[in-house]
Amino acid sequence: MTTFADKAIAYYNSLVAPTNLPPDIGVMNPYQQLDVKTIVSEFYTSFFSDTSPRVFILGINPGRFGAGVTGISFTTPQNLRRYCGIDNDLRDTPELSSRFIYQVVDAFGGAKAFYSRFFLTSLFPLALTKTIPGSGPKNYNFYDDRATTEALWPSITDTVRTQLEFGSNRRVAVCLGRKNETYLHRLNDQQGFFERIVTLDHPRYILQYKSKAMPAYLESYIATLHECAE
Repeated sequence: MTTFADKAIAYYNSLVAPTNLPPDIGVMNPYQQLDVKTIVSEFYTSFFSDTSPRVFILGINPGRFGAGVTGISFTTPQNLRRYCGIDNDLRDTPELSSRFIYQVVDAFGGAKAFYSRFFLTSLFPLALTKTIPGSGPKNYNFYDDRATTEALWPSITDTVRTQLEFGSNRRVAVCLGRKNETYLHRLNDQQGFFERIVTLDHPRYILQYKSKAMPAYLESYIATLHECAE
């Protein structure tokens, strides 16, 4: 029996960075590193060693301090240790999205309960950066310029199509980010991947601009996820 974990581990270990991006756009591929390969194997073996379908929660593309480091979506090294029980020697990193997501995970009942129902992923699986003269690389979204979007669109389509084969509940997908919603709907109109898409504000937006309302956002997230998991 091939499990969700088997398929996910094989997929991430096979990822290759695209070479057709604009010259100032960089790609981080942590899956080439031995310690990340070990983390990916342990994470998916711990939480996905079955064939149960998951509801997909889709972000934009990883940040350079989350999955760009650990290989696990929305997950910093410290949250990997604290919430997932996976020890690692990676340096702790600041990542607002991960901080909020793991409050959601904790409120849902912890990592075992959460990951038994949901798969956190992104439309494009690798972290993107843009080099800013004088300040170094910054996080970049695949939709921040048209050339990058169009260059990555075939990869985005392949990413979602391949990951659905891990084991997906296609009745509904959860989209993180209002602008991301535009592109997920475009993809879904083209490919018919999901019956319905539900959108939530992006975790980074919540913590960066709406932090005082975070308890209400957390409550909204949990209510939406329970409804999607039914």
